[in-house]
Amino acid sequence: MVFWEGYMSDDVVGLFAPVVVYWLYAGVHHMLPPMENYRLHTKQEFAAKDVVPLPKVIRGVLIQQLIQAITLASAMYLMKNSMESSYETEVQPPLPIRVGQFIVAMLVLDAWQYFVHRFMHTNKFLYKHIHSQHHTLVVPYACGALYAHPLESLIDTIGGATCFIVSGMTARTGIYFSCFTTIKAIDLHSGLWLPSGFGLFQLVFGNNSAYHDIHHYGLRGRKYNYAQPFFIFWDKLLGTHMPYTVVERPKGGFEVKLLK
Repeated sequence: MVFWEGYMSDDVVGLFAPVVVYWLYAGVHHMLPPMENYRLHTKQEFAAKDVVPLPKVIRGVLIQQLIQAITLASAMYLMKNSMESSYETEVQPPLPIRVGQFIVAMLVLDAWQYFVHRFMHTNKFLYKHIHSQHHTLVVPYACGALYAHPLESLIDTIGGATCFIVSGMTARTGIYFSCFTTIKAIDLHSGLWLPSGFGLFQLVFGNNSAYHDIHHYGLRGRKYNYAQPFFIFWDKLLGTHMPYTVVERPKGGFEVKLLK
């Protein structure tokens, strides 16, 4: 039993829940008091590298979320012929099965993201005209986690739908998965190194804010650390893993040091 049962169907909640989670979680990051002692980049680096105004980034993310919602709503309409048909009465499988579906979906999403992401970089046309928009945020920050070209948004949406189909999860489990994936994407782009607060993420998932920062900051890093949002084994298996260490800056904050 969930609080929206009887009021909205699971598939409808699944359309807007990740959007709400995105702006709440990203908003928390932006409303935090000054945390210069936990940032991976100084204010000077941020000012020098990121030239896209925040309103433009917010507008771009909202456009992406609108594309995702329209795409998913259209797919549901085609499959069910009416949004009035819902998953509310669908029997939810036992918890161990749902956990297994969750893990399968994570592995499928990691594979999709790695190979699509890497191709977006190695194909000069796709990088120049599509993926480079995301990399205009050289110093990542929370609200810009989903800032990307609309076509890339559509590709990501197809990847999310593939996870849903392959894992066999119900719409309700899909809500939790999409919200968790949203939180993880923001975590990767937060620009904050908070081992005490987010130690679980960094312990379970090698893919964290420092790992992804290497991919964003500096031209050299863009050939490495394609993996997102969970695990890093594709990078290690296929030779695109960049080892690193995180060190404290003399005047506060942290810095990512490459080890090769």
